[in-house]
Amino acid sequence: MTYDLFLALLGFAFVTSVTPGPNNMMLLASGVNFGFRRTLPHMLGISVGHSVMVFLVGLGLAGVFKAWPPALMILKTVSVAYMLWLAWKIANAGSPGAGQAKPAPMTFLQAAAFQWVNPKAWAMALGAVSAYVSAPSVWAYAAVAGVFALVNLPSITLWAGAGQGVRRWLEGPGRLRAFNWTMAVLLVLSLWPVVTMEL
Repeated sequence: MTYDLFLALLGFAFVTSVTPGPNNMMLLASGVNFGFRRTLPHMLGISVGHSVMVFLVGLGLAGVFKAWPPALMILKTVSVAYMLWLAWKIANAGSPGAGQAKPAPMTFLQAAAFQWVNPKAWAMALGAVSAYVSAPSVWAYAAVAGVFALVNLPSITLWAGAGQGVRRWLEGPGRLRAFNWTMAVLLVLSLWPVVTMEL
């Protein structure tokens, strides 16, 4: 990979990692509802899970969708169902101090697994592999995955940190409920790419 191509990939990884999407909406909500420290496993799961995804897509996983088109419809169906369930969980997350059964932040494994039903994660992986690998090889795909691992975690940290930052302001149950419902609606709106996604 040339120096210019590496810089371009860095820019692509940063822009796609830091802009709004399902991961960042959920991190913002998690920062508000659980605080930064309890959101750390969620952040690490996103970063590691997406890097593994980039590597496997480079090795040819995307070819499965071309060889067997029903796989794309299965991915879309699972994505929509899972993200609607997550939106419902976010909308109904209680106050951190509320009684009843306390909600829990996403675990490392849950966040890593979520990348496989996240349309933005698929777009990022496919875009990076197709645009920034000039000579396909295991090492080239590992390098692209490594760049995402390097850039993604600091980028998504901003969203969890922002959630932590406004947490005190949202301590009132009414404000927190309004925030959670807003995040849930934004997550549902982010489903549009799933419906129109073509690989």
